Formats: sequence, C-alpha cells, structure tokens
Amino acid sequence: MFGIIFLAILIVIAVVLVGMYNSLVQLRVHCDSAWSDIDVQLKRRHDLIPNLVETVKGYAAHEKGTFENIAKFRSQAMQATTPEGKAAAENQLTGALKSLFAVAENYPELKASEQFTQLQKSLSQTEDSLQNSRSYYNQVVRISTQRSSHSRIAFSPTCSASSLASSSRSPRRTGNRWQ
Repeated sequence: MFGIIFLAILIVIAVVLVGMYNSLVQLRVHCDSAWSDIDVQLKRRHDLIPNLVETVKGYAAHEKGTFENIAKFRSQAMQATTPEGKAAAENQLTGALKSLFAVAENYPELKASEQFTQLQKSLSQTEDSLQNSRSYYNQVVRISTQRSSHSRIAFSPTCSASSLASSSRSPRRTGNRWQ
C-alpha cells in the first residue's frame, strides 16, 4: 500500500516537472519567434532605404555626405551579427535617416513627390510594425523570465536575460527590454 502511494506521488511529481519543462520550452520558442518578427521588420526597413535615397538624390544631389552615411550605416546594420553590434548599427542608421528627412524638408518639390511620399509612408509603417514586434518580444521575455525564476528548475531553457545575452540571435538588452 505504502509503495503504491509513493509511486503515485513520484508519477505526479514527474508529470508536473515534464509539464513545467514543456512550458518553458514553449516560451523559448515564442522568444525565438518574437525575435524573428523583429528581424523581418529590420530587413524590410533595410530594403526600403535604397529606394528612398534614390528618390531624394534626384532632388538633392549635392547632399552626398548624407547619402554616403545612410549607405554605410545600412551596410553595417545588415552585416551586424552580435546583439550589441546590431543595436549600435540600427541606432546610427536611424540617426542618418533623420538627417535625410531633414534634408527633404528643404525641398518642397521632393515633399510633393508621390514616390517620396509613398516611400516615407512605407517606412513609417515598417517602423510601427517594428515597434509592435519589439513590444511583443519584451512581453514574452518578461513572462519567460518570471516563469523561469518561479520554476527554479536547473534545466529551464528559457529566454531569460542571461541566456539572451549569450545568444547571437537576440537583440541588445537592458534588464528585460530590447534596446
């Protein structure tokens, strides 16, 4: 009788541990999926930039330094492999794009161009999608970190701050947030 109760308790414990482990693995998959969403939006952004630069070049050919900076920073952002490198390159690219839009403000005929307006709208939509992807990623990481700290299982494969910091697919993080 005692053996049956002991065996039942062991089975319940094993089922709970397997369930917790599977839950943590599922969270890891969600983290990877959320990061993939960010990566897709960054690639879309990188694809829009050359068209935008070419459109502006037609109106402001003497702004060569701005165009060169955008091309350089875009290339660095596309080639970055580490989270820190990717974050730094994306920040530089964002700054260069701001200067491109500042240049565009000086050319009313450019602002009136249908192609420029469409590209600017597409880039804005991509930035919004990127922000939504980052928010979702932060939420998944927060949940995963909370569950992994509550589970206290040595084999928890979650996307906690320590595991993400060592992953080459993950962004640069401060605490539980993507930067």
